[in-house]
Amino acid sequence: MPVAVVTDSTAYLPPELVREHRLTVVPLTVVLAGVEGLEGVETLPVDATRALRARRVSVSTSRPSPEQFGRIYRELLDAGAEGVVSVHLSAGLSGTVEAAELAAADLGDRVSVVDSRSCGMGLGFPAIAAARAAARGADLAGVRAAADSAIGRTSIHFYVDTLEFLRRGGRINAAEALLGTALSVKPILHMPEGRIVLRDKVRTASRGMARLVDLAVEAAGDGPVDLAAHHLDAPQRAEQLVDTLTARLGDRLRDSYVSEAGAAVAVHVGPGLACVVIHRVSDLPGRQGH
Repeated sequence: MPVAVVTDSTAYLPPELVREHRLTVVPLTVVLAGVEGLEGVETLPVDATRALRARRVSVSTSRPSPEQFGRIYRELLDAGAEGVVSVHLSAGLSGTVEAAELAAADLGDRVSVVDSRSCGMGLGFPAIAAARAAARGADLAGVRAAADSAIGRTSIHFYVDTLEFLRRGGRINAAEALLGTALSVKPILHMPEGRIVLRDKVRTASRGMARLVDLAVEAAGDGPVDLAAHHLDAPQRAEQLVDTLTARLGDRLRDSYVSEAGAAVAVHVGPGLACVVIHRVSDLPGRQGH
């Protein structure tokens, strides 16, 4: 049995990709008004959106436990996996990587944990790259190298209607949140080195979408790319991004995906999220990193 690849629910992979690449997805936990639910299993994006709009409902998230990771790793190894490569949400946003590393430490060199330094399909594309390498028969080091390479060729930019949710969750500092609310400025963010940073400011949502497109084209460089768009209670924004980028990128665009962000991210960005992820298929240099 080849190397097994594990990721977590914040990759927001379309179900067909999970099945095709035989990925194991570990869900984060979302707590709504004191009630815990597994992301994508017991708690759906609409649940978080409804709670956030209500404002009076407390919403939070928690990482999977080391015990949960350990159980999954052992099940995969006991089933015959040569090893496990576990690719996860940025350590700058969550303790998920730390929990995975704690579990892996009990299993010697059979499990390798990778920090994607991203989320959404910024995590999903490296997990897929790892799974493809495993399917080709690569060993543990080769599968990890495929994930690491994909991380370097993947960029993520996103628009939110307000920075308030990110400020509440401690994912962006108060000064940047203040900039985002001044004069109704709309923020564009990215994730250099795995942390959310303000990239640009625009005046309207429509300008925000246009700026996301320009940044994605810049990130694409000159070679073939895959594209993913995420949204939260704003499907038209994701479809608009894909349609416009399909026209802009032309025959350089290989595959494109649209999915709604789940509850774990919803808690921190709020309704209205629009996100674009570019994955450069080749090693041609892009003009913009994470």
